Amino acid sequence: MPLKNILLKYWGYSNFRPLQEDIIQSVMDGKDTLALLPTGGGKSICFQVPALAKAGICIVISPLIALMKDQVENLTKRGINAKAIYSGMHPKEIEITLNNCVYGDIKILYVSPERLQSDTFKEHLKKMKVNLIAVDEAHCISQWGYDFRPPYLQIQSIREYVFNVPILALTATATPEVVDDIQVQLGFKVKNLFQKSFERKNLTYFVLNKEDKLAYLLRTVQKLKGTGIIYVRSRKKTIDIANFLIKNGIKTGYYHAGLDQKVRNDQQNFWMYDKTRIIVATNAFGMGIDKPNVRYVVHLDLPDTLEAYFQEAGRAGRDEKEAKAIILFEKADLIKLEQNHENSFPEKEFIKKTYLALGNYLKIPEGGGKDIGYEFDIRDFCDQYHFNISTAYNALKFIEKEGYITLNEDPNTTSMLHFIVGKEDLYRFQIKNPSTDNFIKTILRSYGGLFNDFVRISEAEIAKRINSDVEKVEKMLLFLSKMQLLNYVPKRVKPFITFPIQRISENDIFLSKENYEIRKENAAKRIKAVTDYISSSTKCHNQFLLEYFGEINSKRCGKCDICQERNKMEMNEYEFNNILDQIKPLLQMKLITVEELVKRSDADEDKILKVLQWLLDNDKIIQAGNMQFYWNRY
Repeated sequence: MPLKNILLKYWGYSNFRPLQEDIIQSVMDGKDTLALLPTGGGKSICFQVPALAKAGICIVISPLIALMKDQVENLTKRGINAKAIYSGMHPKEIEITLNNCVYGDIKILYVSPERLQSDTFKEHLKKMKVNLIAVDEAHCISQWGYDFRPPYLQIQSIREYVFNVPILALTATATPEVVDDIQVQLGFKVKNLFQKSFERKNLTYFVLNKEDKLAYLLRTVQKLKGTGIIYVRSRKKTIDIANFLIKNGIKTGYYHAGLDQKVRNDQQNFWMYDKTRIIVATNAFGMGIDKPNVRYVVHLDLPDTLEAYFQEAGRAGRDEKEAKAIILFEKADLIKLEQNHENSFPEKEFIKKTYLALGNYLKIPEGGGKDIGYEFDIRDFCDQYHFNISTAYNALKFIEKEGYITLNEDPNTTSMLHFIVGKEDLYRFQIKNPSTDNFIKTILRSYGGLFNDFVRISEAEIAKRINSDVEKVEKMLLFLSKMQLLNYVPKRVKPFITFPIQRISENDIFLSKENYEIRKENAAKRIKAVTDYISSSTKCHNQFLLEYFGEINSKRCGKCDICQERNKMEMNEYEFNNILDQIKPLLQMKLITVEELVKRSDADEDKILKVLQWLLDNDKIIQAGNMQFYWNRY
């Protein structure tokens, strides 16, 4: 089927977005390909369409369980057979899924990078007819990337199992250094980059220093029309800010990963369908969200990286109409940013101590625990071992990044059921145990496919149909599971931890230089980039961001707060830069008067005075009395 026919049939679009078709054709031609498309650029289509166009199965490697589940659900709704394998699944469910990848008609399989090293996965992979390997969030493979994950380095090793299968790497944010490193780490035979400009001409950036951020926020959202997102750092703050706006007559929701699944879904849907105007959220919100008519994104807390900021701000204006991205800050926020950086890197000995405590807390012996999911309450864990929650959490994230554990903070699971006996054996059991007959018949009438695969169920729905209560349904399902008739996986509501490898001695914990020292150094550089962006009073925000991502010949946007100040000078960019190029070396050399500057420049005196006033207003030069000036080196 032609590519555009696939796009129309499954997604309802008659044409591809810019670069999508070029990327897909590159993959169809068997070429390793890196696609660098900003948030909202339609990255998923780039591997989903060729997966359907070619015979076989597409393996998608992704680090985000929530995003995997979301994409599988969306593809299933479109009639595309997609599955995901991630930590916490029942071993039998994983086995069924892998067998269906080899012998069934699954077209797209999502897996975490840790899963690639499993012997079971490798054995099944050898038998699969793989048509494409897609690496989502590909910046995770680079130690220079903002979210480096060591398990990503193992991706290249699976190429020996799937000969001549192209790799498609995708990311929304990568500096030039990271772009090169991705292609090296994935073993591209020839460098092959498709990159869409990071420029969003309809999106205007503002960075505003406000002592009373809440008062300014209220005035702003009252003045701006349409839907918005407000990003904050803490879960508590999402509720506090939402309540503040509600009290002031603005329909507002809130979202963070700690909410009950139903509450989270309701809050997201209220906002998606315009029942609430604003959603206040942590960075857990946004993955897989494609709401076109978001008119503004406000950051009340500073992001850790410009990469993260660019993605979050980029959720505004996807309909290509005018939109705003606003950062509200005060000086204390810059100090907090530095503190957060320090807290994110606990001492190595504490990280090892946390691993030892975790094994003891979960009662896992050395050599045990492999592939088992354990419910985990971090507050109770920290209380027992007298750990600071923030420090312990960051230690666990390091242990996870080295591949020793998988921390699922957002379980978001429903109960699953799969009959492991045949229909005849089940019927004989019902004859011998008549008290279970009606219960089993109700389940079989309510859900299809129970003998072939794990199926999502609702204990509440079953209870309603048999006129019973949920607790009795759960007890009966556990009894049938104990009788080895079925596998029952109750839903999880708490975060849980999985050990991809067996528990080892804390003395054997290895924290790689790439994952600790180099990552700490790179994180410090990213914090400095955020600080420079916030503190800059001379460079257009759009130019600053574009240059950070390697686009060095960009022009001023003419709309941001920096540009608006420049526009008041009634001078075009060429004139301003020409005068600045002439007077800056003189100001850097010595204390100099206006008269000397005018004499040694060929520019109009009035315009020189305007440039000097602008430099003075933005702390670029210092006045030393008697109309003498010098460049502020600090």
